[in-house]
Amino acid sequence: MSLVGTTLKPFSVEAYRNNQFIHLTEKDLEGKWSVLFFYPADFTFVCPTELEDLADLYPEFKKIGVEIYSVSTDTHFTHMAWHDTSSAIKKVEFPMIGDPTGVICRNFGVMIEEAGLAQRGTFVIDPKGRIVACEIHDEGIGRNASELLRKVQAAQYVANNPGMVCPAKWTPGKKTLKPGIDLVGKI
Repeated sequence: MSLVGTTLKPFSVEAYRNNQFIHLTEKDLEGKWSVLFFYPADFTFVCPTELEDLADLYPEFKKIGVEIYSVSTDTHFTHMAWHDTSSAIKKVEFPMIGDPTGVICRNFGVMIEEAGLAQRGTFVIDPKGRIVACEIHDEGIGRNASELLRKVQAAQYVANNPGMVCPAKWTPGKKTLKPGIDLVGKI
């Protein structure tokens, strides 16, 4: 069952961010656009490439009012150790959520129970706490932060322009569509 259109379930977790530990709940995501970016584990192979890619584009996400939260079943202590030892992860400025009990992973349906790890899941959440986009990848398939940024921009455009939709490959400033009978069979 898809989570698109559903709202955040309660959680209470610890995270690592900018050399400190912080406490987060679902309430911290309210009132702003958010991305929850689940990955299997710290100190692995594809995961640091994804987080580094996100870190490189983090200023662009911040410019459009989006907070990124990476999530794995590691602890916030492990996130700190990884941050301190990896040149790729040293770039990360967004909160790195520790979910050792798997509560958030289960809330989002990305928990691999037999492994105790998260799947590669990406969830875009609007300021009301509603999931507007989700994508889940197999373990070996890395994600692209540029494409995620484009999807968030499209979600924001649609939210701010009722009745309008963004076609394939849409980017900000490009033509959008207003669905109607006059377009049937003409696209």
